[in-house]
Amino acid sequence: MGKLKHEIGKVGEFDSLEQEAALNLLRTADALARDAELLFKSAGVSSAQYNVLRILGGSGESLACGEIARRMITRDPDVTRLLDRLERRGLVERCRGQTDRRVVRTRITEAGLKVLKELDEPVRRMHRRQLGHMGEEKLRALINLLEEARGASNEDTSARGTGVRPVPGSDHGLQTRATEKETQP
Repeated sequence: MGKLKHEIGKVGEFDSLEQEAALNLLRTADALARDAELLFKSAGVSSAQYNVLRILGGSGESLACGEIARRMITRDPDVTRLLDRLERRGLVERCRGQTDRRVVRTRITEAGLKVLKELDEPVRRMHRRQLGHMGEEKLRALINLLEEARGASNEDTSARGTGVRPVPGSDHGLQTRATEKETQP
């Protein structure tokens, strides 16, 4: 217990158990993501591009840009540009919708499916290497805890409208304080 404090060179205690948990989660997600980025880079795609290919490959149909964005694991503010890059490489193709010509739909190409097929086993091996040591029971517990935490976060995805803002100079910007309006009677 308490490895994170040493890893990041934190002096003193965390402000709360919640802060320590949130920072541990961010640190772990970063480590897993860096590992994945190296794997995807070797195949010539980014994590976001791989995610789009997986979405399209698993959908069995063409999807509108907004639907792709909704299904992504990590948010990308510019899905259109992401699709542009994939289309230039021949991994996806786009066409106007049949019923509504304003809607542009995207589907994966044979070349995109080939990239996914080539990455299938390396991705499975990476996940086993990253998390397999935990065993099934701990992994199921981790999944449940992460889903519970994400559920609370999804209820209020940001501090907008709550009167809470980041404290300048706080550890990683996760500490918050009430606004003046909130503290006045």
